[in-house]
Amino acid sequence: MRKLIFLLLLFAASFSFAQQKTIAIRCGKLLDTRSGKVLLNQVILVKGNKIESVTDAAGFKQKADSVIDLSNYFVLPGLIDCHTHVLLQGDITSEDYDVQLLKESIPYRTLRASKSAHQSLLNGFTTIRDLGTEGAGYADVDIKKAINNKVIPGPRMFVSTLAINTTGHYPIAVKDYAWELKLPKGLQEITGADEGRRAVREQLAHGADWIKIYADRGYYKLPTGEYKSIPNFTKEEIEAIGDETIKSRKRLAAHAVTPDGIIYSINAGAKSIEHGFGMNDECMKLMVQKNVFWCPTIYVNEYVAEGRYKAGSIMNKLFMETEPAVFKKAMSYGVKIAYGTDIGGYDWMEPQTKDFELFIQYGMSPLQAIQTATINGAELLDQTGLIGELIPGAFADIIAVKEDPLTNIKVLGNVKWVMKDGVVYKSVK
Repeated sequence: MRKLIFLLLLFAASFSFAQQKTIAIRCGKLLDTRSGKVLLNQVILVKGNKIESVTDAAGFKQKADSVIDLSNYFVLPGLIDCHTHVLLQGDITSEDYDVQLLKESIPYRTLRASKSAHQSLLNGFTTIRDLGTEGAGYADVDIKKAINNKVIPGPRMFVSTLAINTTGHYPIAVKDYAWELKLPKGLQEITGADEGRRAVREQLAHGADWIKIYADRGYYKLPTGEYKSIPNFTKEEIEAIGDETIKSRKRLAAHAVTPDGIIYSINAGAKSIEHGFGMNDECMKLMVQKNVFWCPTIYVNEYVAEGRYKAGSIMNKLFMETEPAVFKKAMSYGVKIAYGTDIGGYDWMEPQTKDFELFIQYGMSPLQAIQTATINGAELLDQTGLIGELIPGAFADIIAVKEDPLTNIKVLGNVKWVMKDGVVYKSVK
């Protein structure tokens, strides 16, 4: 027995030692995401899963257990996608959505999701916030656990489990089936403030990092050009959900497209507004005042617009027409923007970096666009100093591309090398 204990202790010590091995990464160019400076010939020293130092190569003297040569590459922090759905594989139409909920088991969808999570990591997104399992229960918590336990490869995950809406008001729902059939729902429905509190508590008890709500539905455009919708929650319901979330030291994300949902959500304590295609000046001023982030999810709107138009919905096409002006105005007000794609709402084999190009097209500099997926994303996730920057004490989440993304943002769509938590998942060929 003593011999067994000794061997176990020896194994644990050896494993701990192995985990603390040092890696020196030689970088040709390195982006300081906070200042925007491009540093030449730097060495990142990684110890275990953290960055220990970032030093000019000429002054680097410390010995390392191994060296990785990225001297011909542009190095930057792992990217952050603040709006994903690993358990969805694209749902342009309601029929696409129904197939996944009604014809694919949750175990099957989870297996597909593990592939999607891995794809996100290979795309250079070392952290994601996954905003709803869409009928797959708490499978996102299992995927996160499997990644953390190194059962499968994938990004660091912040998960929101079921998402919450009021009874009968989900904008994308399994419908037109016989009423006596009890079919699965894409989220958790509540009626009344008490049920809202209960839903938050249940989701947090099952491992949710964030709580997500669907704040509005039934979008339409007035002759004046303003967008309107129907709020999903009563004031008491949405405030109960926000209060319970904040009291539990968690954060609230709101799918909210027009002022009818956005303003309600912000006043209830939402930390991020998802989509927000129809926001107005009042929304933007309130977001700046209350330090609320916007995840614009532009590309997904373009991706689904034509298919939904053919299915009878014109709204995505209308949002496409007005979004450039909305985006520019939000920037002028100083609204904080966090990168979020809604991938899963579109196919995982499509680019996860397309929104960078659209951000620049709508008025951002390449640096500002990159900051949405680094320091801004880190702030939204309450991870400042841990992700989104290559600084001592941060997680060793590092990517490399062949060209300078500050002159050609498209290179972020072709990441050549990926490290997460000090482990290399994609090597330079």
